[in-house]
Amino acid sequence: MPEAPTPQTTWLSWSSGKDSAHALSVLAADPSVRVTGLFTTITDAYGRVSMHGVREELLDAQAAMLGLPLHKVRIPAPCPNEEYEARMTALLREARAAGVEAMAFGDLFLQDIRDYREHMMAGTGLGVRFPLWGQGTAALAQEMLAAGIGAVLTCVDEAKLPPEFSGRAFDAALLADLPAGIDPCGENGEFHTFVHAHPLFRAPIAHTIGERVSREGFCFTDVLGA
Repeated sequence: MPEAPTPQTTWLSWSSGKDSAHALSVLAADPSVRVTGLFTTITDAYGRVSMHGVREELLDAQAAMLGLPLHKVRIPAPCPNEEYEARMTALLREARAAGVEAMAFGDLFLQDIRDYREHMMAGTGLGVRFPLWGQGTAALAQEMLAAGIGAVLTCVDEAKLPPEFSGRAFDAALLADLPAGIDPCGENGEFHTFVHAHPLFRAPIAHTIGERVSREGFCFTDVLGA
């Protein structure tokens, strides 16, 4: 019998939220892939995951629970696109030097985002994977819950959702309460999450829900380590 192909060494874009967390589960079940690292953009001035508002220490706790190295791309606030691309290009060079063969992303259906990522990867020698691409988000949200992903909403776009949704658990009750037109996975930017429980975590991450703050049209809820 022919030998099985060597799994493709891959780093996963890790936002701290449910989509990247579920993407990791899908990749972990794929024998053609071996995830050897995570990478995340952090707004340096605040020490938080960009857009999600998750504290860096909670991000570190997630990586520790997964037993995977975390590669941090620190960006300024505000961050011009040219600066973002320069820092991401440096990360891609680091990945190639480390023997990484592909980068994976948890995007679901926004074609412009996928096109941008593929443009960034062009000429790097790295492959690109989108393990959740094209799946129906209503079914996908239920799949995440059934898989044991536990998450809390850390940021909502107040133009799309009432601020009271920020800080709520991502669960069946939340999905039932979402207004018409809101994507169940928040793929249009309606909300972002922090994952505290995952089937690949060594243990759940103890946490408490802190202050809720509105800033520049978004409502952020601070999640604290317990």
